[in-house]
This record gives sequence, structure tokens and C-alpha cells, in this order.
Amino acid sequence: MTATPFPKGLAPGLYAITDSKLLPDDKLLPAVEAALRGGAVLVQYRDKSSSASTRLSQARNLVAACRNAGVPLIINDDPELAQRVGANGVHLGQGDSSLVEARQRLGDGAIIGATCHGNLALAAIATGEGADYLAFGRFFGSTTKPDAPPAELSVLAKARQYQRPLTAIGGITTRNGGTLIQAGADMLAVVGDLFGGNPEYTERQAREFARLFAAHHPLFQPRKNIHDTLSSNQEP
Repeated sequence: MTATPFPKGLAPGLYAITDSKLLPDDKLLPAVEAALRGGAVLVQYRDKSSSASTRLSQARNLVAACRNAGVPLIINDDPELAQRVGANGVHLGQGDSSLVEARQRLGDGAIIGATCHGNLALAAIATGEGADYLAFGRFFGSTTKPDAPPAELSVLAKARQYQRPLTAIGGITTRNGGTLIQAGADMLAVVGDLFGGNPEYTERQAREFARLFAAHHPLFQPRKNIHDTLSSNQEP
């Protein structure tokens, strides 16, 4: 795997994405804290349905939790909310807010990710506009976005030319994630296979994803709080 620069606190590993359908208000913070304990390296707050006041309150709580863990928090498609709560950046889909405008609002230090589906032309545009990471997918059947266009596994190797961290998304589980890392993914964006149970389940799944990266990504460095667990589970 070709070495990729990891700017602004980004690192190879699990990219936890919240879902308001899986995580109602009272379950959101405990679930994200569990993912952080398990070793998530990036968290995205994604809520398309709650009220503005609820989203503001939740985002503030998540910013505090992620800062405590030393992990960046980004907001899905809402640069204004990201700026208001002091999040580390935003993720923008095709048809969402302008990447250039988001950069102007949030500044050079913000993390801005861009959805590229399976399209290298979109990746080239996002890179030219200053995206910090590129997201490709869906690679497998997704319950979160069942109608998202599919992506070929080969797009990950081809996207190395843009010298940005690459995120894979779409139906990713602990059973198929290793294949994506070997194909070139630096981060695995996971929703259902991470947040589909109680906090204990979430923490356990996060640790399993960390083990996949330890096995397959040459630049992966486990966060301090999960190092001992990973080491104790390695074969002698």
C-alpha cells in the first residue's frame, strides 16, 4: 500500500457514523463513547430528522466526548452547525453544501471530507477544491443508504493518485472490512455493524475493526487506550 499523508489529526482506522434511527437521543452519547473506547479514530454526527435544537445539543455533547478522547468530530452536511459547536469539520455529499464555501466558513484547519461514490472524476474535483479525505462506496448492500450507487473495489487503488486518505463506506462489517483495507481503504465508515446493539456491543465491534487495521494497514497505530487489548489478543 502506498503511503498516504494523514493531515489534521486523521489516521487509519474505524470511522464511526451515527444514525438517528439506530441511536435515539438517550442512546447517542453512550454509543459514541463506546465506539471511542473501542478505538474509533474519527466520528461523524449524522442526523437528518431531529429538530435544530436537538441537533445543537447532541452535537455539543459529542464534541465534548470526542475532545476528551482526542478524536476529531465532524458534522454531516452542516458547516454552520460545525462552526457553532466547534466541531473539527464537515462531511459533504454530492449535492450538499459547497466544499469551497465550507472551507471559507470553517478555515484551513477544518477537516472536510467528500463523497465520491465510485467516480474518480468526482474525486479529482473534490481534491482540487481542497477535500482532506475522499469517501467511496457503497461497496456492499447498505441498509442506511440502500439506493446509493455501487462502487467497484478497484476504485480504491486508482484513487491513490490523489494522495488523500481514502474512506470506504456501504454495508461494511467486521467480516468484509479486511478486504477493503487490503484494497486501499485507510478508514472504514461504519454505521449498522457498529451501532446495531447496546454500548457493550459497539465497543466490542470497534475493537474488532481495530484488529482488522492492525492486521492489514501498515500505518495503523492503535490508540493508547486500546493498545493493551489488541496486544493481548495477538497470537504468540
